[in-house]
Amino acid sequence: MEIFVCNYDGHDIAKSKIEIVERKGLGHPDSICDHVMNQVSIALTKEYIKEFKSVMHFNADKSLLVAGSTEKSFNGGKVIHPMLLVMGDRATFKVGNKEIYVEKIAINAAKEWIKNNLYWVNPGEHIKYQIELKHGSEELRDIFNRKGKVLGAGDTSAAVGFAPLTKLEESVFSLENYLNSKKFKKQFPETGTDIKVMGVRNNSKFHFTTAIAFVDRFIKSEDDYFRKKNEVMESAKEFLKSKGIDGEIDINTLDAKGRGINGVYLTVLGTSAEDGDCGQVGRGNRVNGIIPLMRPGSTEAAAGKNPVSHVGKIYNLLSFDIANQIYKETGCGAYVWLVSQIGVSIDKPLLASAQLIDGDEKSLKQANEIISKRLENISDFTNKLIKGEVTVC
Repeated sequence: MEIFVCNYDGHDIAKSKIEIVERKGLGHPDSICDHVMNQVSIALTKEYIKEFKSVMHFNADKSLLVAGSTEKSFNGGKVIHPMLLVMGDRATFKVGNKEIYVEKIAINAAKEWIKNNLYWVNPGEHIKYQIELKHGSEELRDIFNRKGKVLGAGDTSAAVGFAPLTKLEESVFSLENYLNSKKFKKQFPETGTDIKVMGVRNNSKFHFTTAIAFVDRFIKSEDDYFRKKNEVMESAKEFLKSKGIDGEIDINTLDAKGRGINGVYLTVLGTSAEDGDCGQVGRGNRVNGIIPLMRPGSTEAAAGKNPVSHVGKIYNLLSFDIANQIYKETGCGAYVWLVSQIGVSIDKPLLASAQLIDGDEKSLKQANEIISKRLENISDFTNKLIKGEVTVC
């Protein structure tokens, strides 16, 4: 395997005249699908290791959250029809005479994540579950039975990661985290978990358009809604100022005064998935937590894939991890590219490459050494994935 390291010949995003970055928060329907399926992946991995001492073939990376219906009202509405969470793709149900109860594991993992992260959603009452996990093909299952230091890739796939984040990327990421933090929710319990931030930079001017699902039980009237929205906006502005960002912010721009319940963004459960929007794996944030529209990006969704063979997960996350290491050790911004071939050991990609921003001979050599060492010790990284120690969205 040869590693290619060179200087980046594209335009530095941080120096561009315009930039667009998005982040979808925990309660966004797409984020729910990503996070839930990643928890299913972790739960299946732990069960396979417990029962068989190794990970078996699975890819639980397909999910659709079908919106339910609610009746919203000032001082509190009600759920009419629950949401439906469809979870699917492939899994190993039996090895020898020992059976794994995949459906039960998937549902329990989903309910646990929902209980811990979506404050107003009752996972047993407000969501129904449909499991569409089936047996995998013989050849893909056989990858897990072949000898070797590490497993062969379960797909021919390409991934790209980058570092560092631009000021706008950091701002969008941190603003959503602040608005969904426990400290913020204690001060503003009327704000739901479904929060989306769209950041735009025009030269040095920053603008943030934010959608926040307000929880109707905390809102007494239309006037009360707009008063509390203004309080939330002022808090968000103060947070941005504390981070050195002098930017404009708009919240819930669809709102219209004088239209009562029809002119405000209210929810019963704090997420638009209750009746306004469906969700799907892979439509949310990239593995570094943002959607940077002007960067090159991987097409694979990492959430739900197995952590020892599927490069759609491994390379997707590893490319960002390596890029961050290169930046920390050389001070140069970096793009890292990894390309696999199905069946070929994951520590031997068809292509491993780094492109550095303004790198010199020393930093280019360092980047080469970093990539070589990380691939040589790729099991250290997959072990972290097995334990769920690496964030995927």
